[in-house]
Amino acid sequence: MLLDHTDTTYLISSALADEVRTGLTQQPKRLSSRFFYDAEGSRLFSEIMHLPEYYLTRSEYEIIDNYKEQWLRLFAADNRPFDLIELGAGDGLKTKVLLSHFVEQNARFSYSPVDISETVLDELTDDLRQKLPTLTVKPQHGDYTDALAQIVQRTASEADSTRLIVLFLGSNIGNFTPDAALDFYHQLSALLRPGDMLLTGFDLQKHPAVIHAAYNDRQGLTKAFNLNLLRRINRELDADFNLAAFDHYEVYDPERGEARSYLVSQTKQTVTIKALDMTVAFDYGEIIHTEISRKFTRQGIGQLAEQTGFSLSHWFTDCRHYFADVVYTKNR
Repeated sequence: MLLDHTDTTYLISSALADEVRTGLTQQPKRLSSRFFYDAEGSRLFSEIMHLPEYYLTRSEYEIIDNYKEQWLRLFAADNRPFDLIELGAGDGLKTKVLLSHFVEQNARFSYSPVDISETVLDELTDDLRQKLPTLTVKPQHGDYTDALAQIVQRTASEADSTRLIVLFLGSNIGNFTPDAALDFYHQLSALLRPGDMLLTGFDLQKHPAVIHAAYNDRQGLTKAFNLNLLRRINRELDADFNLAAFDHYEVYDPERGEARSYLVSQTKQTVTIKALDMTVAFDYGEIIHTEISRKFTRQGIGQLAEQTGFSLSHWFTDCRHYFADVVYTKNR
């Protein structure tokens, strides 16, 4: 059963409260990147995607545009209808290329965008219903766990002839630790039927300077995006973070293939979070770890498939080999 707006907002606020209570009492302090995406965070990320340094969106857009016809033949093989379920749909910038082509080709499919930001999801749904009125859109508000529950429900209720295609674009898998990625794909594998497909975007390892610039842009949008997490805590948990007293810092480790983002306290200070009845002390230079963005090799991508019940069946990349969209097929 889908929750109404009030219940969903409460659950997300409760999850944020648990994250803040736990994360800001650890050493080092940390907060999950999944809470970046309130309305303002989603807006800022939409701007980041258009930055010259942020190659990821352009690279994946190129792949989707070049291979949309091949993807349709793949998804609709044997003339089967398919259910396109996108985890973390955002504004659908890249996916709309696929959807428009599929509709033009009279493909038998439905589209279920899933996103943690209700505002972004509503805007995407309204836009699709205006521009592609014949498209069946089934929006689902929630995080990835909610999406998995919806997939379970749909798998049990729909005809066996419908192929499930799960989209996980934009290198979102890079925000998972190795263990969390394995666990997440094990869960997906357990829910999908033999022959169902999972299409994932992977940011590939490349020159470290290219990756570093993507997370430390000259306009400061990535800094604003990172700091907005504190603004959200102020608003939702009645905290008094002074955003001017924190800075954004990013580092890329090419040996581990990890870009890491931090918020850094620029002074010795104490923050009060009234909703949690807690205070948090920061030393000068103390960090809050907010995001990890892992970069992948082809070998590592293949191993992830093998370890979670999938086969790496198709590989697509952009002209510079910066990015790959990879199709995993559920094993029989």
